[in-house]
Amino acid sequence: MSTPARRTGRPRSAEADRAILGATRAALVELGWGKLTMGDVAARAGVAKTTLYRRWAGKNELVVDAVAAVFDEHLEAADHGSLRADIEDVVVRFATLLERPETKTALMAVVSEATHDEALGARVRSAIVDRQKRLVLVGRERAQLRGELPPEEDPAAAARNADLIFDVIAGSVVHRLLVSAEPVDREWARSFATVLLHGLAAASSGTGTAPAPEPAREHRQKPAGSV
Repeated sequence: MSTPARRTGRPRSAEADRAILGATRAALVELGWGKLTMGDVAARAGVAKTTLYRRWAGKNELVVDAVAAVFDEHLEAADHGSLRADIEDVVVRFATLLERPETKTALMAVVSEATHDEALGARVRSAIVDRQKRLVLVGRERAQLRGELPPEEDPAAAARNADLIFDVIAGSVVHRLLVSAEPVDREWARSFATVLLHGLAAASSGTGTAPAPEPAREHRQKPAGSV
């Protein structure tokens, strides 16, 4: 029986990847999209340019992965005991991340380029958007287990709802910070959560809060491991 062919070359280094992605974000802030080159990134990261090309076909893919990496590292769906608190927390976390110069510059650059580069747009969706939708999925599942939201029996409808929730949250925060140039603080996050959970009527009441919805008792589930 023949033995499997051994892979040649050095194994991929996680440390080198982190250095390359960090160097990409730093170079983008300093040089801008138009002047950024693979050679600049290689020099900053202390690696050969061929090392970059073994991992990424070009700077489009490299910059998208640099943005995706910082989102993966800093965004998490922390459990604060209620859907409202979870929403407020992820909104503030996302805003804090977007206020970092390297994140803001890289994100705006790839979004701009993706408007006329279909392949880049697809990579942005798969590497950034689709991966960050996990925050919505995790938060929704927790809320269903607490009885704050009813379960969704139709997978297609559940997927569409998750897309809509993600678009509302991400779009609102990006517009507030990067278009309107207004702060996203705790007070704004509370008001935003009110609109998201209870609608415009609750926000128009002037209180900034509204009564919590009744739990969906007929379908209430218990968290795994509970009795």
